[in-house]
Amino acid sequence: MATKLVLGANRGIGLAVVEQLCAAGETVVATCRSERGGLDQTAARVIEQIDLSEEQSRQRLVSELRDSPPDWVLFNAGVLSVEQLGTLDEAAEANIRRQFEINALAPLMTIQALCPLLAVGSRIGILTSRMGSMADNGSGGYYGYRMSKAAVNAMGRSLAMDLRDQGVAVALLHPGFVRTQMTGNRGDIDPAQAASGLIARMAALEITNSGRFWHANGEELPW
Repeated sequence: MATKLVLGANRGIGLAVVEQLCAAGETVVATCRSERGGLDQTAARVIEQIDLSEEQSRQRLVSELRDSPPDWVLFNAGVLSVEQLGTLDEAAEANIRRQFEINALAPLMTIQALCPLLAVGSRIGILTSRMGSMADNGSGGYYGYRMSKAAVNAMGRSLAMDLRDQGVAVALLHPGFVRTQMTGNRGDIDPAQAASGLIARMAALEITNSGRFWHANGEELPW
């Protein structure tokens, strides 16, 4: 039976995706780094204590999935901090490095670890942000977040090319401006609406449109 894997799923958008997939009768595996959050109220299989920035966690995840390899992977884990010009001190530098580690490097290393489990026809969605678009940057600031999301966009494009011969499709997905803990509960839409759009984009993903940058609402975004 096909397995849907949601990485970083204990709250917000990830949890909403899990809830909707479970409600549709899908077999779902969800990971969390610490607290299980609302996952206990879903039918998902939960793999706890998975920090995707750590090699040991990535290898344990692969081991846990060997008997039920996923054909659908959504990488939702991410962090955001605010850096503005004039405030770039040692603390800001550390925050920028951390955002690169979580937002760009962790997805790459996790997907590399999962690749041997992915069959022809598998789909990978990587949550990114239009804040990583250089063409769409009209407000500046947020140096670490913008830089890390631009990096994950570049990574996803390369993955799409490198995994094409394996028959695995990749999408870069912007969920919208969503009311979550990350945004201080500010935004235009709720997690459930974002989740519905992301699931639709994943359903439409195939090799012929692999490597594109989509808004959850179906709009293709500029790089």
